[in-house]
Amino acid sequence: MLENLKKEVYKANMLLPKYNLVMFTWGNVSGIDRENDYVVIKPSGVEYEQLSPADMVVVDFKGHIIEGDLKPSSDTLTHIELYKAFPNIRGVVHTHSEWAVCFAQAGKDILAAGTTQGDYFYGSIPVTRKMRKEEIIEQYEKQTGSVIIETFNKRQIEPDQVPGVLVNDHGPFTWGDSPENAVYNSAVLEQVAKMTYHTMQINPDEIEMSRDLLDKHYLRKHGENAYYGQE
Repeated sequence: MLENLKKEVYKANMLLPKYNLVMFTWGNVSGIDRENDYVVIKPSGVEYEQLSPADMVVVDFKGHIIEGDLKPSSDTLTHIELYKAFPNIRGVVHTHSEWAVCFAQAGKDILAAGTTQGDYFYGSIPVTRKMRKEEIIEQYEKQTGSVIIETFNKRQIEPDQVPGVLVNDHGPFTWGDSPENAVYNSAVLEQVAKMTYHTMQINPDEIEMSRDLLDKHYLRKHGENAYYGQE
């Protein structure tokens, strides 16, 4: 079942250690079959070098295993909530990458300080509020997804334009139009987190880029009038 998607999700998971986004088993990638609302995701706690496409687990939107001999990632229900709320995404990534986690633990947005971020994120990368006790105790992973969705709704952020978030005291989630694209966005998020951190050491005040410059850089790569790259 979903053999091509399993291969796609496996290959995307293998990019996490390649791009130094994970230590040990601290991350996961999923992809979705929108026709059946089935999600393919990395199994929980399995070392990357031990994985194969056949190890990827297929679950439904309730998190029930449809196919697979291993338990799915403990973050599966978070991924599912994002797929349910953000209909255009086809891949989700969660990591504990170093620089992004620093901002998550500090409870700070990654401000849109320059064009590197503006090329891929149409504004600052938001951090969620802290999770409440009852959200942590009851259905924690599902509630993590709900808090992400709440953040985008309350702040009126378009998830297709800002394909990532920082969960307060936890770490980053990113998404994209494929599992591989979601990993790409995770790598970009980690890089801009590092660059923004160092920028804040040099100048802690007023580091956000102008809206005109943000518009120019984001829209030349995205949307109807984009002109970056080849035809």
